[in-house]
Amino acid sequence: MLNDARDLFVAVANALQFMPAGATAILVLLLAAALALIVHELLAWLARRILARDGSYLLAFLRQARGLTRLALLLVALSLALPAAPLSADAGALVGRLLLLATIVLLGWLALTALNIMSEIYLRRFTLDVADNFTARKHVTQVRILRRAVATLVLIITAGAALMTFDAVRQFGVSLFASAGVAGIVVGLAARPLLTNLIAGVQLAITQPIRLDDAVTVESEFGFIEEITSTYVVIRIWDLRRMVVPLTYFIEKPFLNWTRDGSALLGNVTLSLDHTAPIDRIRAKAKEIASQSKLWNGKTFNVQVTDAKADAIAVRVLVSVDSAGAANDLGAELREKLIQFLQQEHPYALPRRRNEILTGDVDPLSRLAAARAPRDEGPPA
Repeated sequence: MLNDARDLFVAVANALQFMPAGATAILVLLLAAALALIVHELLAWLARRILARDGSYLLAFLRQARGLTRLALLLVALSLALPAAPLSADAGALVGRLLLLATIVLLGWLALTALNIMSEIYLRRFTLDVADNFTARKHVTQVRILRRAVATLVLIITAGAALMTFDAVRQFGVSLFASAGVAGIVVGLAARPLLTNLIAGVQLAITQPIRLDDAVTVESEFGFIEEITSTYVVIRIWDLRRMVVPLTYFIEKPFLNWTRDGSALLGNVTLSLDHTAPIDRIRAKAKEIASQSKLWNGKTFNVQVTDAKADAIAVRVLVSVDSAGAANDLGAELREKLIQFLQQEHPYALPRRRNEILTGDVDPLSRLAAARAPRDEGPPA
């Protein structure tokens, strides 16, 4: 079939010998490109008709790879037509180099497309919009970080291979590799940010100190991991602000990860109350509120006095939930209803400030203030 196509282009070139060589070459190459596009459209139409009965997945794959297959057919047709086109040596070399560059781009594009398709197929079995999404977050984070790292490497290799087709760039690269230490150090320092982020991304994908949708505290800000790119991490703060943190931060500095080993959390509510607060009644009411809420998973519940100061005590309520969002919502519900309960039935349990008044000679502060007060000696003479 390839030989037939080549013979066709040779026949067309022979038929156009009455025209100038440049015009003949352009017409042959344009004919090859047109035939490639026509054949591609016919094959795409035929594939859509055949795959229409098999479901939408193969059709989606065909649409995603449409540009890739069009470029591949175009390169094949131009490569077959190039020997038949009456071009000069310089023009033929230029067109051949352009075809080589296009082939390198095609291979890089093919690698990226295959990478995206494989990762999407693998991630189809995991969903993040469920309460217990620990396993899904683990796999989605690994695949997305590794996909970005591999895609970056593919782009670098593709760009390097394309540049190496030029003699000047090839000689410059050879001289860099052949030269002694200084050039290598310069190149290493220039590539350090890129390599550091790539290595940090691979470390995050393997060790996974953070995952997508993890609840974290970074720089005293609580939020959720919203996006992990090849160079930075986006944290969604509770008030919808976004904190952008470099990847290397999570390798080099400490931070809090509230969902490191699972999606379940212990929500806590701390109330400052008076020393006369009825702890047993508060414990029973908190248990009643938690039992009536759909957010409590029923695994952990506890009410404790965690601190006692001169003017108040700290009462902490612990409840277990299935996600960080549920912990925040259940905590707010407990806090609101417990305060309402105390206001209505035990107002004396709310924080109060006590003052003790001393009178007579037992008040040394009053005597000291009276001694320091200026005496009234009358108007000056």
